[in-house]
Amino acid sequence: MKLTDRQKSPFAKILYIGDSSTGKTGSLVSLAEAGYNLRILDMDNGVDSLAAFAKASDPKLLDKIDYLTFRDNFKVDALKGLSVDGRPKAYVDALKALNKWDDGTEPAKWGPDTIFVLDSLTAFSRAAFLWAQGMNPGAKDPRQWYGTAQDSVKTALELLTSAAFETNVIVISHVTLVERPDGSMKGYASSIGKALGPEIPKYFNTMLLAETRGTGEKVQRTIQTLPTTLVDLKNPVPFKLDKALPLGTGLATVFEALKN
Repeated sequence: MKLTDRQKSPFAKILYIGDSSTGKTGSLVSLAEAGYNLRILDMDNGVDSLAAFAKASDPKLLDKIDYLTFRDNFKVDALKGLSVDGRPKAYVDALKALNKWDDGTEPAKWGPDTIFVLDSLTAFSRAAFLWAQGMNPGAKDPRQWYGTAQDSVKTALELLTSAAFETNVIVISHVTLVERPDGSMKGYASSIGKALGPEIPKYFNTMLLAETRGTGEKVQRTIQTLPTTLVDLKNPVPFKLDKALPLGTGLATVFEALKN
């Protein structure tokens, strides 16, 4: 097929990373302001900031944001320490939601006006690890748990970024710094174990970084669209986007550029 014959996908698939408290979740409000419906798979129990920004902008935006929260419960044992209370089920429940939302709709059929958000991949992967432990509690080698969890998370990412998943997707993740063989440091999307992080970007054509610089009144929060010294970012429309975008409006600008 010639490039001139290639049909552009109407759906954006974005990996959105950044350290904790850089404003990733709150910055989603610009997408609601731009007219998109947001459906959030909340694994962090962290939608409060988004709700606050949406209410401050326009209380009507709250009706455009829907979320489901899944987290395992934990208990403290005097001998075993901290462990999951009962059978780990957050990961399984999250996978069920990917198939059918609580209103009976199918996320894979939500269409171009809706954005599915996984917030965050970090917590989603942790839930996958706990699920893997629960499935095989007697495993003598912990690598079995890591391997099972990593394979399952990769399959979930393949689903979300496939052409069959006809919905816009944003996967939010924290950043893990990894030392490479030459001694340099590289930042990757935080998942489960060290092997999966470098593989995650291959599922996405767009990879953005939320970044905070300065402190107090001089703090600057931006969305980086071009590679930095620590993180190899992806931008399929480099001539349409500035290197750094304001955090408050950046995601809406990115979607406008990708869609057009």
